[in-house]
Amino acid sequence: MTNELSSLEREIEETRQRLAQTIDQLAYRAHPKTIVGREVTSVKSHFVDLETGEPRTDNILKVAGGVVGALVLLAVIRRIAR
Repeated sequence: MTNELSSLEREIEETRQRLAQTIDQLAYRAHPKTIVGREVTSVKSHFVDLETGEPRTDNILKVAGGVVGALVLLAVIRRIAR
């Protein structure tokens, strides 16, 4: 009986420690600085290869083309509206 009790107590303590670690991990993941860092890395990875540091010109050109297209469209709409 004493053996079973100490085994159960050990199991409870191990579960408590795992739970504490899980809570710490969740608190870290939910921290605003961690979220911002994760999002910055995500956006950066679209424009720079994170492994080599080389720019990803294909994605840069797509975004630049979209911006230029939007500016041209706005200019055309302004000209028509006058």
